[in-house]
Amino acid sequence: MEPKLSNRIQSLATSQTIAMAERAADLKAEGVNIISLSLGEPDFDTPDYIIEAAEKAIENKFFKYPPVTGYKDTREAIARKLKRDNNLDYDINQIVVSNGSKQSIFNAAMVLVSPGDEVLLPSPFWVSYKEITKLVGGIPVPVKATIENDFKITPEQLERAITPKTKLMIFNTPSNPSGSVYSKKELKALGEVLKKYPDIYIISDEIYEYINFTGNFASFAEVSGLKDRVITINGASKAFAMTGWRVGYMAAHPTIAKACIKIQSQVTSGANSIAQKALIAALDGGKEKIKYMIDAFDERRQLVYQLLNDIPGFKVNMPEGAFYFFPEVTEFFGKEFNGYKIKNATDLSMYLLEEAKVATVTGEAFGNPECLRFSYATSKEDLIEAFNRIKKALKF
Repeated sequence: MEPKLSNRIQSLATSQTIAMAERAADLKAEGVNIISLSLGEPDFDTPDYIIEAAEKAIENKFFKYPPVTGYKDTREAIARKLKRDNNLDYDINQIVVSNGSKQSIFNAAMVLVSPGDEVLLPSPFWVSYKEITKLVGGIPVPVKATIENDFKITPEQLERAITPKTKLMIFNTPSNPSGSVYSKKELKALGEVLKKYPDIYIISDEIYEYINFTGNFASFAEVSGLKDRVITINGASKAFAMTGWRVGYMAAHPTIAKACIKIQSQVTSGANSIAQKALIAALDGGKEKIKYMIDAFDERRQLVYQLLNDIPGFKVNMPEGAFYFFPEVTEFFGKEFNGYKIKNATDLSMYLLEEAKVATVTGEAFGNPECLRFSYATSKEDLIEAFNRIKKALKF
């Protein structure tokens, strides 16, 4: 007899980024040479100065349960970073360290959203935003942007999407999956709309802050009059190549921070003690110490832009941050390749995996079913080979 699972888990979609990675892994296990452009994970090693900080923490025997909110010196390092990079003043009692930025986002959604509340998701959105919204009882409301506007929503779109039930917006800049970066002027314009609705809060996911090729970064909490309603989320995984360390953080109004501590205390307690000490070294080192990674991502960005533009049918814009391209692929819909009919982006993604041996992710996972996501967090050699394979599979 099959176990009867909760309605909550039955309503939850499997992450399509993970699903594609699993299918690619199965093919690899069969000996197939798969090039993965599906996962958003830097291919660099964690820098030595961060590893050394972790080793020192081990030598000093930081093995006990850490405080749920995070070590005091870790939160002080986060406060220094927010002041230095974002001109934001936060007391350490407004900062909560979690087991990755995803937990920070979940905590914030859990304490702000009641069943039936609407959550605005500028689309394309990271896959977990929609499922987190559903898990906490909220109603996801996509606000769709297109490639013509570099996948950035306008103030007019935001205004139209707001209803009396709107409680939260989950916002991402630089964006996964589009690589879009909102300027300070654009955030201010969105902020002017939100100021008219004092009961709406904003989760600002800024995990790709340092992987930003514009030369400037604007945090949503910098918008005048909005700081107390913005929950700033960040972490170490992307910029510092620390995906497996599982450490992230939030900065928020004291009442929200305290509520998130309450939630976290019943779910995981504090974040890994060694990772917290490593985070201090990462944040104090700042952007300059990882410039070599950012420069490498920029070189790959330029390369992939050329490679994609060399394949007819991909409609491409130039992303300004993160390490993704999100081309529109509707030109391929209705076409047939090697007996394989392409009806949508999911079909195209699966065809490229089976025929070209290249793993991508369908845009359907991110709320834009007209697109595919390509991650360029891999070597130039693999990128060149991957797009050569794609070009061949699509008969160009």
